Amino acid sequence: MLPENTLKKTLKDGGYVLSTMITQLRLPSVPVMLKNAGWDFLFVDAEHGSFYPGAIADFCLAARGVGLPIIVRVPGSNEAQRMYQILDLGATGLLCPQTETKEQVEFIINATKYYPMGQRGMNLRNVHTSWAKYKPAELTPRLNQDTTIVIQVETKLGVENLDKMLDVPGVDAVFIGPADLSQTLGIPGDTAHPKVQEYVARTLEVCNQKRIPCGIHVYDVESCQKWIGKGMRFMCLGNDVMWLMDASQTAQAAVRAGVK
Repeated sequence: MLPENTLKKTLKDGGYVLSTMITQLRLPSVPVMLKNAGWDFLFVDAEHGSFYPGAIADFCLAARGVGLPIIVRVPGSNEAQRMYQILDLGATGLLCPQTETKEQVEFIINATKYYPMGQRGMNLRNVHTSWAKYKPAELTPRLNQDTTIVIQVETKLGVENLDKMLDVPGVDAVFIGPADLSQTLGIPGDTAHPKVQEYVARTLEVCNQKRIPCGIHVYDVESCQKWIGKGMRFMCLGNDVMWLMDASQTAQAAVRAGVK
């Protein structure tokens, strides 16, 4: 039996989902631990992080065993084979970076959905199906339905084209990259700048009009709570490097400060 996509179910029911991003910790034990820590799903970063196909397969297989959805951020959205390979390796869905045009979205959907929605490469016995044998006519519609496609809007052009991009059927959520967005607005790294906040709010407004869940990557609890309160439902808080480095730095510094 194919596992239920709890991520899509929660979003469809009007709830919000909360994740963190994994960039370096490739061990299959990581998704098991983080499932028990209470995260709704995980982002795996194959764009900036250290994940390669074998590590993605191992990570996704472990996550599937505990019912934890995995959204992999692909290195780019212009390689059809790379996108559907990652889905074959067990990813629940993809985060497609630097999405800026309607034509890009059409390419993404064509590469990640089977006929009649697209022309995804056919490999029906892999991690994503637990190597089981299914009737293709029954399997491909289910996979089309369950696969979660998220476009990452992280440029000025992407925000300005968002309304047209969301006219393409098959997009399940929009995820904002505030750091890259700030750079395209001429204020690199200043994600708190009013202009960045204006474009983030504009993205959320368009998503609400189109009834598409929207989320953003933030690094502190207060910002995460703020955006959920404003209606964002597809959130990412921090990453593995932040949790490991900041918590360990704080702990060792506190110990040293208390030793006389």
